Amino acid sequence: MNVMLAALLFAALATAPAPASAAVPADSPLVGQWLLDVDSLPMPPEARPKRVDLVFAATPDGRWNERVRIVGQDDKIMHAESTLSLDGTPGRASGTYWVDVLAAKMPAPNVLVMQFVYEGIPRSTRVYSVSADGNVMTETESYFKDGTPVLRTALFKRAGRTR
Repeated sequence: MNVMLAALLFAALATAPAPASAAVPADSPLVGQWLLDVDSLPMPPEARPKRVDLVFAATPDGRWNERVRIVGQDDKIMHAESTLSLDGTPGRASGTYWVDVLAAKMPAPNVLVMQFVYEGIPRSTRVYSVSADGNVMTETESYFKDGTPVLRTALFKRAGRTR
């Protein structure tokens, strides 16, 4: 009986259509330059960065490139860049921001999920989603502070489209 059930299950899986790709990166409304609305950060003004620029772009080979530039209250600049496949495979990041490994998936054209790691320690998971009109991107960050889960939301405004 178990052999018959296994054979039926195998046959069903073997003939099932493969799922379609959730998003073609170049067509994603996430593509473009985004500016953080620093006033949307749930922290005291003196703890907020002065400016955060985030750029998402599709590469010709179908991967995803992200670049961030953060200007602190002291005018010091941190930056990071990476180019990843969108299948969850970890990839390296370069720069001065506290991330050296990332993984990403795009479950829908207007949604990007990224896992941030620094020095072998998971730092945060971030979900980026774009509004229906394409002008606002919401970043929801999940991390732990003193063993307690924290969710932080920030808003970005579209600064331009880069293709």
